[in-house]
Amino acid sequence: MSTDLERLMQRADALLARLEAVLPLPPATPDWSAAVAWRYRKRRGAGVLEPVRHVSTIRLSDLQEIDGQKERLVRNTRQFVEGRAANNVLLTGARGTGKSSLVKACLNEFSGRGLRLIEVDKADMVDLPDLVDLVGDRPERFIVFCDDLSFDEGEPGYKALKSMLDGSVAQASDNVLIYATSNRRHLLPEYMKENLSYTHTEDGEVHPGEVVEEKISLSERFGLWVSFYPFSQAEYLAIVGQWLQHFGIAPERIEAARPQALVWALERGSRSGRVAYQFARDFSGRDDA
Repeated sequence: MSTDLERLMQRADALLARLEAVLPLPPATPDWSAAVAWRYRKRRGAGVLEPVRHVSTIRLSDLQEIDGQKERLVRNTRQFVEGRAANNVLLTGARGTGKSSLVKACLNEFSGRGLRLIEVDKADMVDLPDLVDLVGDRPERFIVFCDDLSFDEGEPGYKALKSMLDGSVAQASDNVLIYATSNRRHLLPEYMKENLSYTHTEDGEVHPGEVVEEKISLSERFGLWVSFYPFSQAEYLAIVGQWLQHFGIAPERIEAARPQALVWALERGSRSGRVAYQFARDFSGRDDA
């Protein structure tokens, strides 16, 4: 009998060892002095924080025509760095208008005061509790950054993020904020059939149904919304001029480049800050620039 029990225990130990080999492991503690920005990646089932060796050098002064958005995000980030109350932030709106660049510029502005950034893909949002536990006792202030955030139906990261923002027993510690960008304010897809769940009272008041309520509830958990809008032609040309000046183009050449910048935007179908930057790079790299 004892022999059978020993065999059973050995098989159980072997099974547990195999399970441990495939179960995800919490991220290992990195050398925090190696960088100010980190990427969270999965390597053979284990979460790893990889230092970003070459952080974007964009500065707040490089971002033009978004002064209102800049003021709100800088104020919130300054409060966070100074240990005062601050909000998780959702930056939404037109593509190429500076949402991600503004977050990177804030990192460059405040990294000398202890601000750090961890970039997390939406697929890895399920590991947010492990990341928060990892940095919870650190003296630095951490922004968990998710770029181009949106979810499809049933994605596991949705509920993890929702719980972390609000409603979970294990909320984020005081030294962690979540900054996310998205081209749409409602982070789950919406369908026409869901409008049928709206109800109307006799006085005309509209009440969204449970499906719609669920889809807008994640966005509402971000304490601060910063909205971005398409640029006018004048705003686009001002951004082009700023970037051409950044690349060392003489003022008279900047003025001469305006018609070409408009054609460039027409061909791209967008007058965004990204398109303006791409034109300036192209123009400044030409032999006749």
